[in-house]
Amino acid sequence: MTRPGEQTRPLLVVFAGLPGVGKSTLARQVGSALRMPVLAVDPVDRELWRHEVTETRPGHAAYGIVAAQAEMQLGMGVPVVVDAVNPVAATRRLWQEIADRTGAPLRVVEVWCGDETEHRRRVERRLVEEGTAGTPDWAQVLGRRAEYEPYTGPRLIVDTAVPGNPLPGLLAYLS
Repeated sequence: MTRPGEQTRPLLVVFAGLPGVGKSTLARQVGSALRMPVLAVDPVDRELWRHEVTETRPGHAAYGIVAAQAEMQLGMGVPVVVDAVNPVAATRRLWQEIADRTGAPLRVVEVWCGDETEHRRRVERRLVEEGTAGTPDWAQVLGRRAEYEPYTGPRLIVDTAVPGNPLPGLLAYLS
């Protein structure tokens, strides 16, 4: 509870997980429920690709753009939800550094789909719905899984293959 005249620090919520596990869906649900903007790396990356922006480390610019936007929002007192794969320690460190600079509490949600058949179905459905431009196919997701570094540190792990609605537990974790 906030006392009169006391300011609360805006929350930084970071969703992580492989493409197709359901993190974007959950990020949007949390953003909607808590009235927080959702900053997603994938649409930024696709837009850069559409404008033929090339880079030596693909995806690096999109993370930088989303990070800059997140830090600006947090600096203005606006809580933020970040939606990104966050496959390696360097990208995960980025969010911790922003939280440290802005004083924002950091909450990480790592999303998995424990049913590989369902995960593959989701990835293939996305290819049909979104098209192939910038959307990874199943082979690319498996490649990313092989490169995905184990997550360490405090976080909530959500398996979207488990029946039921994870949103109430997510909201409890974030409160």
